[in-house]
Amino acid sequence: MSARAGIGYDSHRFGEGRRLVLGGVEVPEAERGLTGHSDADVLTHAAIDALLGAAGLGDIGQHYPDTDERWRDADSLALLREVCRFLSEHGWTVRHLDATVVCEAPKLGVHRDPMRVRLSEAVGLAPLEVNVKFTTNEGMGFAGRGEGIAALAVATVERE
Repeated sequence: MSARAGIGYDSHRFGEGRRLVLGGVEVPEAERGLTGHSDADVLTHAAIDALLGAAGLGDIGQHYPDTDERWRDADSLALLREVCRFLSEHGWTVRHLDATVVCEAPKLGVHRDPMRVRLSEAVGLAPLEVNVKFTTNEGMGFAGRGEGIAALAVATVERE
């Protein structure tokens, strides 16, 4: 058995006229969403990069470039499911996913469990094998100034 871990990071700036989607869950109390070529779900994008990195299979930009119109407004959870199938085709099984979202507002704690469930369904794990955390940047940097949101993720995969 071979086990590996990978890390992922993503960030997007806030923009008007967009809905905020994190971990496949719409956050209705958000005044603004994130800008991006797809749905700009930084949490799911960080998870995708962590999984691809753990398996040594590139990164999200390589597989879903923002120069390709096929991915405009794409549902990031659908991309995550596709990435998990890709890993499986290469003999990898996802075992665990841990992620942190960095933003000042809105407060996201009430969305933790729905995000865990949506992400766990997409990767084929029990919700207890997916962890989602939230923190602020204490007023520092772009996230601290409320200009955008960042997310980090660590994934563990195994192969026979």
